[in-house]
Amino acid sequence: MFEASHPFLFFDYLRVPYRVRPLRSRDRASGLPAHRLTALGQSRSLLWLDRDARPAGRSATGRLGRYRLRDSTFFGHVALDTNVPAVLRELDQEWEPAEAIFDADARHVASVWRDRQGSIFLPFDPGEVMWQFWSESYQAVGRSPLATVGRAAIVRGYYLARPALPRPVQLRLRRLFTRVQSRSSFPAWPVDDNLHNFYAWLITLIAEFAGRPVPFLDPWPDGRTWTLVLTHDVETVAGYRDIELLRSLERERGYRSSWNFVGQRYPVGDDRLRELRDEGCEVGVHGLRHDGRDLASRRLMEQRLPAMREFAERWDAIGFRSPATQRNWRLMPGLGFDYDSSYSDTDPYEPQPGGCCTYWPYFNQAMVELPMTLPQDHTMFSILQKPDAGIWLDKARHLRDRQGMVLVLTHPDYARDQRVADSYAGLLEAFRDDDTVWRALPAEVAAWWRDRDASTIRGDGDAWRVEGPASDRGRVRLAHPGTRSTL
Repeated sequence: MFEASHPFLFFDYLRVPYRVRPLRSRDRASGLPAHRLTALGQSRSLLWLDRDARPAGRSATGRLGRYRLRDSTFFGHVALDTNVPAVLRELDQEWEPAEAIFDADARHVASVWRDRQGSIFLPFDPGEVMWQFWSESYQAVGRSPLATVGRAAIVRGYYLARPALPRPVQLRLRRLFTRVQSRSSFPAWPVDDNLHNFYAWLITLIAEFAGRPVPFLDPWPDGRTWTLVLTHDVETVAGYRDIELLRSLERERGYRSSWNFVGQRYPVGDDRLRELRDEGCEVGVHGLRHDGRDLASRRLMEQRLPAMREFAERWDAIGFRSPATQRNWRLMPGLGFDYDSSYSDTDPYEPQPGGCCTYWPYFNQAMVELPMTLPQDHTMFSILQKPDAGIWLDKARHLRDRQGMVLVLTHPDYARDQRVADSYAGLLEAFRDDDTVWRALPAEVAAWWRDRDASTIRGDGDAWRVEGPASDRGRVRLAHPGTRSTL
């Protein structure tokens, strides 16, 4: 249905069918700093910025920054309106700015461009926009290297000092720090829709330019419209003893869940592992010592990795969550786990704040990332002192409406707080009889995401079918011109 001169990450992610063919010689000779997408049978094209191109005699084609397009804040290299006309003049068409892009100071500095035949020029690379969010690289945009290093040093200092601090002092410091963290304007908390608004805008734009519905593969299998995943981190021996405080609430309502244990902090009995697995639950690795140092550096990670892998093999665990959600985009694939769940979609209140701004899985090299998408129980009740599950329920319903993944993290360590237990029970009860939800374990979601990624959509007359490992369970959706999709 489509032909592109370069791999198009947005189509790869949604599994939109297309093929890659090089640009025509005329465009290569002109040095046009853009890639081209063509709808088969149409003369018009969608061009998007090649952010790595630096044509001879021209200034840099994109300026890295924070930008606003309609209802989406995004980050990346954007070609400014002052530079684009000279670039597009090399094409035969007459181009005009059609949609404004604003910088961080709300100044109109760039545009989405159109010509009279309906072709479109995006002055940015959608793939880079997605990667900036997924990897949290946007956090360095506009910051000096010194500020970035200083922020990392504060996180390291906190974890070095934490073992010597009494628990009440730790909580007092965290609560005081929330006054600083709550000033952050991005990502929004408790919900940030910027990336998914960008997805919806882009697929609608492409359907309009193609002049026909665009097929893509549903994020969830078997016709389910959203996903609910229950996970627990067991931080201490007290939490290990109190597993039943949460597990009993799930068992009564027919739920399964994943339990992440710390290898060298307390003993994990074979009987306990067997009980969880017999009930259909899953076990994962929650770091080695829960001291916030597993990913402090490549050297330290490699020192600790053999022991963590040993626990993973002993527990038959394929998933990882970093203690205190410490994370490093470049190091984490080296852990060798099938999936990781250390990123939040949005969380300004962690010692390492931020968020990947998505409520769908994605890949970091060969590792599937499963973002946590509800605020943690510790954040809700110990730090922010919320009285009930209101934020949980409101956000879960919002993600349900956006066809997202509601991935919950709770801790038996805090479940003696009645607010935690009551709120968790209320969350489980709210969706107990919802027949639109896929109640899945993290390993099942990761396996599905791999099947989905390895599958393609093929045209069959006026219909579409899924080929590949997701053929039995995958469903094709259509994005229609003029109708905004829910992504």
